[in-house]
Amino acid sequence: MSANPPELRPDIAPAAPAGPAPRAGQPRLGMVSLGCPKALVDSERILTRLRAEGYAIAPDYAGAGAVIVNTCGFLDSAKAESLEAIGEALAENGRVIVTGCMGADAEAIRAVHPSVLAVTGPQQYEAVLEAVHAAVPPAPDPKIDLIPAAGVKLTPRHYAYLKISEGCNHSCRFCIIPSMRGKLVSRPAGAVLREAERLVAAGVREILVISQDTSAYGTDIRHAASRWRDTEVAAHITDLAREMGRLGAWVRLHYVYPYPHVDRLIPLMAEGLVLPYLDIPFQHAAPSVLRAMRRPANEAKTLERIRGWRETCPELTIRSTFIVGFPGETEADFQYLLDWLDEAQLDRVGCFQYEDVAGAAANDLPGHVPAEVKAERWARFMERAQAISARRLEARIGRRMPVIVDGIDEEGTALCRGPGDAPEIDGAVFVEAPGDLAAGDIAEVEIVDASEYDLWGRRI
Repeated sequence: MSANPPELRPDIAPAAPAGPAPRAGQPRLGMVSLGCPKALVDSERILTRLRAEGYAIAPDYAGAGAVIVNTCGFLDSAKAESLEAIGEALAENGRVIVTGCMGADAEAIRAVHPSVLAVTGPQQYEAVLEAVHAAVPPAPDPKIDLIPAAGVKLTPRHYAYLKISEGCNHSCRFCIIPSMRGKLVSRPAGAVLREAERLVAAGVREILVISQDTSAYGTDIRHAASRWRDTEVAAHITDLAREMGRLGAWVRLHYVYPYPHVDRLIPLMAEGLVLPYLDIPFQHAAPSVLRAMRRPANEAKTLERIRGWRETCPELTIRSTFIVGFPGETEADFQYLLDWLDEAQLDRVGCFQYEDVAGAAANDLPGHVPAEVKAERWARFMERAQAISARRLEARIGRRMPVIVDGIDEEGTALCRGPGDAPEIDGAVFVEAPGDLAAGDIAEVEIVDASEYDLWGRRI
């Protein structure tokens, strides 16, 4: 765990796979993908469409006819990183198409980089394709240009992000996502499950379900049922998770807001259909701060529910993120948060120091906390969270658990993750003498040692 972006979150996606060598005359494009996993999925969709139209993916700036930069605009620091990436692409290539969250503010981008070819907002796939066609005309050969059945992926072959909805209906004062990505728009359950099935058939062993608000999935379409195989499946996160869990891959749920119906997911985790893992963005615990953030403030009930979840599923891992130094946060509020954390005993915790974001309502709130106070509170928070994590991981020594292999390092140690470890953001399980294990394999290990964030295991 570390401080603010980009260290804490996977801001910079893996490089786009170059694929086979381009044929003579085949147009080539570059891709730079910034931001959260939801933006990564957008990049994958764009690349899949381009590959289907006959474009090759260039591994570097020099070999590309143009470069697409998928930007992040969640925080001002992320916007600065996006502008820097655009500038680098312009310097190295000269022909740049901008899309993504920061693309919703085209004027801000063109004010810094007036020579970009086009600027489009998030999820505007057709507009991106039109800009690409204008800059680098397609030249498809339907007998040669093939794409994988699962589409183009920017993640390792054995795991993939699956986005089930776009947008968000919340109005949190620190967030501008709804203004950039709009209100909640859910995909039909049948379409999501067919995509999941294709991913598993292509070798994906772990599906990471993402959206802006996973728990709210389907509320915008009144949980309408759609056809899946020989039955009808409602657009409800519980129904979706149950069916997805029957496909044979690990299913991990991200961005789960703790609505009451989330309680119905826990038995699915206890049964083994879904990984016993909940990623819940609590953000704070003090009622006054939660009200200022415009988030529900019933923290006492949340603690009761956490205890109930763990009674139903003792293996449950809960991860969350918090904001310290929100405008108006007092020392008493912060101490309340520390006390709440002691009682909640969350397994995986990240923390951000509050920062203004252009367009966010929180900017105009009174009582902004001085930078040095925010930094001091962040350090105290992370020290407390680290101690909790160390104790909870130490309790796993001597127990057995399944792990998925992400790779083998130069010393022959298998770099793995357990059910409680999401890629990029959580810890790892290191397994020495892994034998014939390879990336994507799932194996049983016994935990023999632990640190603040990681585990060491012995293959059984």
